[in-house]
Amino acid sequence: MQETYCRLSKVIQTHRIFPFDLNPFGFLFGGKLMTLIDDAASISVTRHCRRGAVTASLDQLNFLKPLHNNHSVCIESYVSGAHNRSMEVFVKVIGEDLVTGERYLAATCFTTFVAVPSHMNEETEFTVPKVIPETEEEQLVCGGYEKRRASRLEERSAYKEFAAKLSIDLPWSE
Repeated sequence: MQETYCRLSKVIQTHRIFPFDLNPFGFLFGGKLMTLIDDAASISVTRHCRRGAVTASLDQLNFLKPLHNNHSVCIESYVSGAHNRSMEVFVKVIGEDLVTGERYLAATCFTTFVAVPSHMNEETEFTVPKVIPETEEEQLVCGGYEKRRASRLEERSAYKEFAAKLSIDLPWSE
């Protein structure tokens, strides 16, 4: 079984928050942050397994503090768990007041990606590497992976039942 270190999948992206990134309340628009998160997390998974992968879910995006105009937003991500073809990525969002230097935890989340056969790799049978945490924070985050995975699978099953009952009829044709 192949294994690799969390640090080898780590991505750090820093961006300045401009006025066109803001919502009507003067903070970074949540959808913009979600785009930055998905971008960084997708790089983490490709570094981890060296193949193409698709976003399966974004779990528990917790907005802790708003990100202000002219602050920076730093997205840190790394693979925090892996099973067969699925990978969980932990994402930490840190804001910084560029004038005062004050840094603050703005958000955290977990995303799940699934590696897929694609033009990037020839073999169709594969398993993604397991994760080896090293730092205290990595051990804390990775230590909860199996419990989060079990919960995710249970929620996914319940959600499939819910989704099966939803209408896909044209809403404007009544």
